[in-house]
Amino acid sequence: MINFDDFSKLDLRIGKILEVKAHPDAEKLYLLKVDIGEKTISLVAGMKPFYSSEDLLGKLIVVLVNLEPRNIRGFLSEGMLLAAQSKDDVSLIISDKEIIPGSLIS
Repeated sequence: MINFDDFSKLDLRIGKILEVKAHPDAEKLYLLKVDIGEKTISLVAGMKPFYSSEDLLGKLIVVLVNLEPRNIRGFLSEGMLLAAQSKDDVSLIISDKEIIPGSLIS
């Protein structure tokens, strides 16, 4: 169990996917540009087996924005998108309404 103080350290926001490119050296990875309100960040995401680039473009997703940046297969990932995973599929956690990028998840 984590306590409420630990949970409150997570900065979860709505992000809008502005750009989707295939990773040049990884068949399952996309390179994303995501608007999180005050800035645009880069994410590396293993969504290629589950979503086409066209399906991702423009989606309003939930992003953990205060995760320590990490180099993944040669590209900087500045956060993490949230998704649900079952045995055979992955589903993005998305907003069901139009909402401003950068909106806080609480």
